[in-house]
Amino acid sequence: MKIAIYPGTFDPVTYGHLDVMDRGARIFDGVVVAVAQNKEKNPLFSPGERLALIEENLKGRPGVTVTTFECLLIDFAKQQGATAIIRGLRALSDFEYEFQMALMNRRLHPEMETIFLMPHESYSYTSSRLIKQVSQFGGDVSPFVPRNVVDSLALKHGHSPR
Repeated sequence: MKIAIYPGTFDPVTYGHLDVMDRGARIFDGVVVAVAQNKEKNPLFSPGERLALIEENLKGRPGVTVTTFECLLIDFAKQQGATAIIRGLRALSDFEYEFQMALMNRRLHPEMETIFLMPHESYSYTSSRLIKQVSQFGGDVSPFVPRNVVDSLALKHGHSPR
């Protein structure tokens, strides 16, 4: 079985993330969505909340599972028996950072491949950071994130769920 890891903060998960998960599931036998516990990014949602938001949206997505991790990504990928790491690219601006990370991962574990997948173009300008900002000021984020995320963002920002 060919397993891929799709790591990220997913704070919160977006339709773009879900699209990349679906694309990865068409290529690999299994995709492990790995929620990073990156405290440096000051996430709005706890790792458990992010995990739950993603899990709720995995129904009907066979071969895709979700978990959290706190170690070096390459070590986690090896623990999972993965042969590849999936990284989503929205725009050219994402590429430089992702390229550097892919080269470091290759240096740490030469057999691990990094696969870059682009979400559907309708999600290319969407980011979790922008979605949080729009939601914070009461804007409608429903075109960009699933219903459970819309409601969770509203509650976090002290708004009524729509």
